[in-house]
This record gives sequence, structure tokens and C-alpha cells, in this order.
Amino acid sequence: MTNTAPSPFSHKLWLAPLTFGGNLPFRRLCVEQGAEITVGEMAVVFRLLKDKGSEFALLRSHPSEPFFGAQLAERKIDAMAAGAKLAEARGARFIDLNCGCPIDAITRHGLGSSLLRKPSRLGRLVEAMRQAVSVPVTVKIRTGWHQGKENVNEVAKVCEESGAAAITIHGRTREQRYTKSADWDLIGQVAAERGIPVVGNGDILTHYEARERMQRSGVTSVMLARGALIKPWLFREIRENRAWNPTGEERIGLLHRFVELLREHFREDEKGRRRMLQFLPWHLNFFCRYRPLPEAAFGGQSLEHPLMQSRIALAEDASPLERLLADARPETHTRFATDLIEATSREDALARATTLAESLPADDGAAELTIAASQLAG
Repeated sequence: MTNTAPSPFSHKLWLAPLTFGGNLPFRRLCVEQGAEITVGEMAVVFRLLKDKGSEFALLRSHPSEPFFGAQLAERKIDAMAAGAKLAEARGARFIDLNCGCPIDAITRHGLGSSLLRKPSRLGRLVEAMRQAVSVPVTVKIRTGWHQGKENVNEVAKVCEESGAAAITIHGRTREQRYTKSADWDLIGQVAAERGIPVVGNGDILTHYEARERMQRSGVTSVMLARGALIKPWLFREIRENRAWNPTGEERIGLLHRFVELLREHFREDEKGRRRMLQFLPWHLNFFCRYRPLPEAAFGGQSLEHPLMQSRIALAEDASPLERLLADARPETHTRFATDLIEATSREDALARATTLAESLPADDGAAELTIAASQLAG
């Protein structure tokens, strides 16, 4: 009898597996803002099998995450099966195989997107995972290794035939990293060929871009990465099909909530404070790139070139608080993060931010919205 139950991966908004940025507190923040499926940071199976405690931390989830998946990187069949069992035992609702990471430190060991060059091995890895665990197995891939030699159709077919329950496609090759626009037409071609959910990923910064990409490709689910780092409320915007342009005060409130989640996770002792100061400035480097992008003004431009890759100036009449929030200087991020961590309430966070904003010299670099792609690994 054919299984007619709906897939848990269809019609969902996914938070991508973000190296460093996909920490548990940030995933919780995104869930509060509408993320329905979350994926942990990539865990390397070799390190798990060596019992590296820091690697096991990447498998940890929170009860508030409605559908959490652990992402694993491995090239050896037996090791991958063992790693999948470890992830399932620690509560993962599904296991995702990383075949998308483009960075040299991963690919030179035969992991990540290097597996795209060996579809048969990739298929054996998926099959071994399916046999090892009772939860679904998914695969995150790119369109290929080299531009002009995209093999995503073949890779997706192998994944499905080997037992994958869903496939996420980042619409670029490994060679392109983040420098070219994501190919949503190719994503749509694969989605039309496959009988399992295909999740689209790449260059989504607004609800209207998500709507257009989904309509064009036919996918029912999208995965957000850099867009979520810039504006975690993007999930809510897509679900409601309308923009939310938060005031400076509302964005301070969101940052204060993030600090609350960081504090709960890392604790309030000195060690915890140091850990928070490792993460928060990094996140501020993405938060500062937010600009209001109303569809009436930017919808046409988004069809010609992704807004994610556009240069958009901060309004000339921006308030000191808005200028602080858009400040791209690392030293500002450190000072701002320290104030946010020391704040005792949302009101105190706003007061501290206002004081800091009024004391800072102008930041000439705050006029651009472009993203430093090298900061992401998946």
C-alpha cells in the first residue's frame, strides 16, 4: 500500500545549518520568530567517534524546537552509520548529510561538497544512514562542484533512490561559493523530477523574494541562512506574506531577547559571559546589515538581482540609534555586545544603546548591505 501521509518536510520554513551562527540560542530565537524546522551546526563524525565533547554539543537541541535535525559530515560508510545512530540517540528528529559545505578545510578531507563529485558514494552513505536509524534522512547539496558541470539532477536522483526523505538544494556550485545568484530555475527542474520534497535555498532576504522563488520553482519549502542572520523575523514575514519593519527600539528588544537566550544557555558566570562575547559580536555583524526593503520600492529590483547581493544605503536621516544598529565596525560590535550583556532589562538595554549611539563617530561603512559570504560554511 502506498504511504499517503504528508511529508513533515513539505510546506515548512527551515533554518539552515549555520556554522557558528546556528547555535542553540539563535535557533530558539528563530523558532520564536516562526522557524518550523531547525538544523544544527555541522558535526564531523570523525570527531564524534573520537568522543570530542565540543562536537557532541552540536547535537544538542532545545524542547522548544519543533522539528530539529542534526547535520553530519562524513565520507566513510560505517562511520556515517555510527554517527547517525549517535545523533538519533541524542534526540535528533532527522539526520541531515552535509554535501554542501564549500570550505577547503572540509572538502580536502573528502567531506561536504566534495561528495558531489562521487554520487555513488553519496548514495551508499545515505543508504547506510537509512539502515542505521529509524528517523528520516535528508541531504543538503549544491548544484555541483564546477560551474558549467552541474550534476544536481543526478545527485538528487541518487539521494532519493538511496532512501532520502527530502533534499535541500543550495542553488550554487561549490566553485561559486556565494558569489553568483542562486539558480532557482535549476532547483525547480530538480523539484519537478523528484518524488520527495525538494527544499530551495539561496538569496532570500524578503517575503516577496521567497514568494517569487517558490512560485517560479514549485518548491513548497525554503531554507533561510544569511537572511535569517540579518533579520530573524524573516520567517514570520514569509508565513504572513507581509513585511515587518521594526523600529530601532523593537530591534533592541529583539537583541535583548537573544541575550536572554544566550545567558540561559551559557549561564551568567564569567565563563558564560566570555562565551556570549564570542557569539554576540559575530551576530551583530549580520544584524547591522538590515535595511527596510518595501516591495513597492525594491520588488522590481529583486527580480533583476538578489537584494542579498545589492548595495543599499542607510537613510540619510537615520537616527543615532539606527546608525548604531547599522554600524559595521568590529569595535562597535564589541562595545555594543558588552552593553547588551550587562543590561538588566529591555529598558536598560535601550538606555545603554541610546547612550552608546550618541557617543559614536559616524561610520562611513554603514552604507552597504552586502554580506561577507566567507563567514558561512554550509
